[in-house]
Amino acid sequence: MAATLLKVTGLKVSYGGIQAVKGVDFEVHEGELVTLIGSNGAGKTTTMKAITGTLGINDGDIEYMGKSVKGQGPWDLVRQGLAMVPEGRGVFARMTIVENLQMGAYVRTDKAAIEQDVEKVFGIFPRLKERRDQLAGTMSGGEQQMLAMGRALMSRPKVLLMDEPSMGLSPIMVDKIFEVVRDVYAQGVTILLVEQNASRALSVANRAYVMDSGLITMSGDAKVMLKDPKVRAAYLGE
Repeated sequence: MAATLLKVTGLKVSYGGIQAVKGVDFEVHEGELVTLIGSNGAGKTTTMKAITGTLGINDGDIEYMGKSVKGQGPWDLVRQGLAMVPEGRGVFARMTIVENLQMGAYVRTDKAAIEQDVEKVFGIFPRLKERRDQLAGTMSGGEQQMLAMGRALMSRPKVLLMDEPSMGLSPIMVDKIFEVVRDVYAQGVTILLVEQNASRALSVANRAYVMDSGLITMSGDAKVMLKDPKVRAAYLGE
């Protein structure tokens, strides 16, 4: 069995005075694409923020590559190979596309390889290459999502966490984003994907966890869950 890269145990997180995550356990193994699905307000984004160190935790532990990373800052985790594409994209609006990508590599010092990786990102997202000197804040939502994904890849992550990458995008752009998720995964990057579009998430993932009211209520093979009547009724609108 592949090594466990990320292990969350008994995670409890309060957010805005409410206990949003009430004791969650799950793991992501090397070479997997795992998705965390659930309705809005289930605690998915809070869980992601806790894993990446942008939100403190009340109880439980987060292990990355066999070691607890509880209390470590996002910059420490990026340095260790854990990168996140945040909900809402979070691009640097007053910087160009190239500058945003270079910011994604701020933990690296290998300048020549960084330039190669910028070109690699442009290979994945030709639209970004066409607009390389454009300010990120003037781009469409879909283009900003591409940039946020490209920027995260610039740190050469072992595990890529993606929070709601398809949110607010047109159907054509959603297709493109999921195509890229597949491509990135095919290149050997382990992915933890939080996504409200459950059918799309389950169709690309190996395994899935369902989160409801701050708890994991189901887990299993993503393709099996895609056909599960309970999952279809609750999350696929059937």
